Amino acid sequence: MKVPPFSLEKQLSSIGPELDAALLRVLRSGQYIGGAEVNGFEKSFAESIGVPHVVGCNSGTDALVIALRALGIGQGDEVITSSFSFFATAEAISSVGAKPVFVDVVQNNYLIDFAEIEKAITRSTKAILPVHLFGCPVNMEQLMSLARARGLHVIEDCAQASGSEWNGRPVGSWGDVGCFSFFPTKNLGAAGDGGAISTKDPDLSQRMRELAVHGMPRRYVHTELGYNSRLDALQAAILNVKLPKLSSWVEKRNSIAMRYLELLQGLTGLELPCSSVEGNLVHGWNQFVVQVSNSLRLNQDPDEPHQTPRDILKKRLEEKGIDTIIYYPIPIHLQPAYKNLGYSLGSLPITENLCSEVLSLPIFPELSIHQQNYVVESIRDLLC
Repeated sequence: MKVPPFSLEKQLSSIGPELDAALLRVLRSGQYIGGAEVNGFEKSFAESIGVPHVVGCNSGTDALVIALRALGIGQGDEVITSSFSFFATAEAISSVGAKPVFVDVVQNNYLIDFAEIEKAITRSTKAILPVHLFGCPVNMEQLMSLARARGLHVIEDCAQASGSEWNGRPVGSWGDVGCFSFFPTKNLGAAGDGGAISTKDPDLSQRMRELAVHGMPRRYVHTELGYNSRLDALQAAILNVKLPKLSSWVEKRNSIAMRYLELLQGLTGLELPCSSVEGNLVHGWNQFVVQVSNSLRLNQDPDEPHQTPRDILKKRLEEKGIDTIIYYPIPIHLQPAYKNLGYSLGSLPITENLCSEVLSLPIFPELSIHQQNYVVESIRDLLC
């Protein structure tokens, strides 16, 4: 049996006619930049998050960059964030001239550690950039309380968390700004790159909208250097079809995650992700990430003597037709691009250990029980 980590095949077959009609409508309209599809999506997405303003843009990375710029964050400023994330989280901070300050995460939910945030705040700190990693929402009540007490901006990285909620409120509605990605593998995915920025502040919304189109408040008047970062009409049309289905897809992801948690519990050397923390949350389960202990004893390939138990398990599952992914093998603070910041091995021990142990199992709304059972049985056979 072949089990991919992610597949759009069944999803596209079920909504294919709607997508075909939407794309044909855009092609025939001749309106490929802006227009009704983009405006309609921004309005609908804003309503789904519970904020008055959403600005569509080219990608989740651009969303972060534009948000930081709009908040006036730049040269000499520091932004506290997690090193256990995709590189774009920190890259955006550096792109506006600010310095990313990395802090460690909590072992069982992979989210930024609030105690470490407190230690990292300096006179140069201007913002906190929490990551709702793998779809698990950060405790935003606690984070906002911390940020308000210190006069700091909050930019939520919601790239993997469309459909996630903390205490009855969607992610992207808590901070000054929420930044979303519509990369095809996300819970709400386009057919290419796409992103959006959410906010409650009308002035901030206007500035972000201008930055996304070359710093242009009105046609051919440019008040500052901006970007060419627009969500095109074809991608917006796809998202308009998919958005009403997001909540049901998140429910299916939750069902799959709960089965994994039930069926994989008790296996020696395998630590499961925390499914709940204090508060009423909706976990988006963009990824289901387990930890394979470095102390686990698995038979190594003699040709590759330095493999970790995680790497061995990944390879054995591939031999059985099960594809898994490692998010993320190298923490951002140890990436070559950030050598200048002076971090060294051992600086963020939990993050560094996680990067050597984490493994993402197949999860997507259309994953069948038969496929999931095969994944579970294969893991049990290899670990028991």
